[in-house]
Amino acid sequence: MTRTEYPWLLPSAMSDPLDPDAAPGRGTARPRRTVRDWIVDTLFFVIAAGIGLLASLSSAKAGNSEAVVLVDQFLGAAACCALWVRRRAPVGLAAALVVVAAVAPAAGGALMLSLFSLAVHRAFRPVAVLGVLAIASGAVQAAVRPDPEMSFLASTVTGTVLVLLMTGWGMLVRSRRQLVRALRERARRAETEAALRAEQAQRLAREAIAREMHDVLAHRLTLLSVHAGALEFRPDASPPEVARAAGVIRDSAHEALQDLREIIGVLRAPGENDGPERPQPTLTTLDALVAESRQAGMKVALDSTVADPAAVPAATGRTVYRIAQEALTNARKHAPGAEVTVAVHGGPGDGLSVEIVNPPPAGEVEPVPGSGQGLIGLTERATLAGGRLEHGATADGGFRVAAWLPWPS
Repeated sequence: MTRTEYPWLLPSAMSDPLDPDAAPGRGTARPRRTVRDWIVDTLFFVIAAGIGLLASLSSAKAGNSEAVVLVDQFLGAAACCALWVRRRAPVGLAAALVVVAAVAPAAGGALMLSLFSLAVHRAFRPVAVLGVLAIASGAVQAAVRPDPEMSFLASTVTGTVLVLLMTGWGMLVRSRRQLVRALRERARRAETEAALRAEQAQRLAREAIAREMHDVLAHRLTLLSVHAGALEFRPDASPPEVARAAGVIRDSAHEALQDLREIIGVLRAPGENDGPERPQPTLTTLDALVAESRQAGMKVALDSTVADPAAVPAATGRTVYRIAQEALTNARKHAPGAEVTVAVHGGPGDGLSVEIVNPPPAGEVEPVPGSGQGLIGLTERATLAGGRLEHGATADGGFRVAAWLPWPS
């Protein structure tokens, strides 16, 4: 008989890939025992030794010879010591103890604990086979080494109940471990999926920013081309007109280069319709955004100390507008009726700061579903612009969104 003819005898067939305590495959280093493992193994050894000692005393009282009692004690001690390999070879240990316990009552405790370990570490089939053999072994022991205080039937029933209890307990522990492992794996997958969604939101934010920059850059290059064409077709233009057109060309080219440096990733998604260029929001349109929010029923207080909003770079002003727009939208959803404060400060060389704060809602607010990716996109937008953004709850239960963006002098 070869092992390939009976693959169920192979150790790999007995191992369970779902159980971390299963026997490792060939070439796999077995993990070392932890402190908890040492405590549990020592406790099992002590329990088995105590049961074996009681069985030996009962055997001596039953009138057995000293040689029989000595052999019984030796086999019981060997069975207790063998429990230290219950994690490495639970099937072999249980099979050996089934044979030993048939003639040595002192090994009964070790057999019960080995059946428990077998049920914890292996699938149902070897547990069922060895459980039946353990019941048969108990019947043989009741016949070969009868207990004077119990009948054969009582001994057999007691052994059967103990086997069923230990295997059932072990299978319960195994099921709980598998459930905990499945829940951990599900939580790990959920975290991975959340990270992927956040990464996708960042990528979409990058693409949206790149498309906006592409539109602005196309607009600036169009102006540059128009003024250059005017100079080409108006060679007789007066010097003031030529100087004015050259200044416009120079400013447009400088701003186009600044926008071009900020373009990241894909400019336009494939298949996107090329519609007419839409005017992009800037800091000058922040007043219109606040007015629109007030018309929608919100209470918004605007505090802006920027002397000339038109002097703010277009990309920076557009980022401030988008941050304020998203923050006002969130405040309208999660804190309806609360007065929102929008503060914008800064100047050339110092950077531009924007802060949107709303207090907690006055009453109970029904939760509003959302993707939760808006703030991720804002953070990505601010980072790409060379600034930073922070958001979170305030001490009084409100919410605060604050960002700083560079404003070259």
